[in-house]
Amino acid sequence: MSVRVHVEGSGPALVLLHGWGMNAAVWRDLSAALAPDFCVHAVEMPAFGCGDFESVDATPAAIIDALAAAVPERLTVCGWSLGGQLALAWAQRYPDQVARLILLGTTPRFVCNDSWAHGMEDETFESFAADVVASVPRARMRFLTLQANGDHAAREVLRELREAIARGGEAGGKALAAGLALLREMDLRADLAQIAQPALVMHGVNDALIPQAAGEFLAQALPQAEFESMAGAGHALFLTREAQVAKRIREFHGRH
Repeated sequence: MSVRVHVEGSGPALVLLHGWGMNAAVWRDLSAALAPDFCVHAVEMPAFGCGDFESVDATPAAIIDALAAAVPERLTVCGWSLGGQLALAWAQRYPDQVARLILLGTTPRFVCNDSWAHGMEDETFESFAADVVASVPRARMRFLTLQANGDHAAREVLRELREAIARGGEAGGKALAAGLALLREMDLRADLAQIAQPALVMHGVNDALIPQAAGEFLAQALPQAEFESMAGAGHALFLTREAQVAKRIREFHGRH
């Protein structure tokens, strides 16, 4: 499994993991804001933005093993959305490698069920999965719009997301379907109490994709977590507020 990593800056290692359907280019402005203080490793998730999906084993364990082998032995992991879920699983699988976590717009479970109300309704998720099979461009645009909705700068967020895909490349249908399988199946709620690393959980108040209640649950369930709610922000909270997010990351890292 191939993992491409874009490295910028110098200092303590900080890994950035993007979300479903995106690529490492989405981190461009935040990476630049953090580069004076960190050696930023913006990871291209396997088959997202580059590479051939045919040989990819898309289990969480296989993805995490590939990520762990591609970056330094001691680091901070910052994950967004699906990237945040993988960051949590990474911290549990390799606790000696992951020193601290930063979780942006992250949930322990993406899809609702009888015991989880803070996610996407199962019927809506399956409709979206069918869209991916029928028309990748249509499904991608639907998902980008969901990520921008609710943000006070929604048009700018949507533009930034579309430009990131144009710069970094588009994932194919097989990779997108495999990513959806991860979102459908991953449920980290039972594991959170064992993830002992300090964690900063940041969530947009107006997140239209993952309700803020999911981030609040995450922060309460993790043994060492602090929660920050970002007013006026949607799911992609770091895109138009990179200076604010970078400041909080520096402060958090300085305390832990």
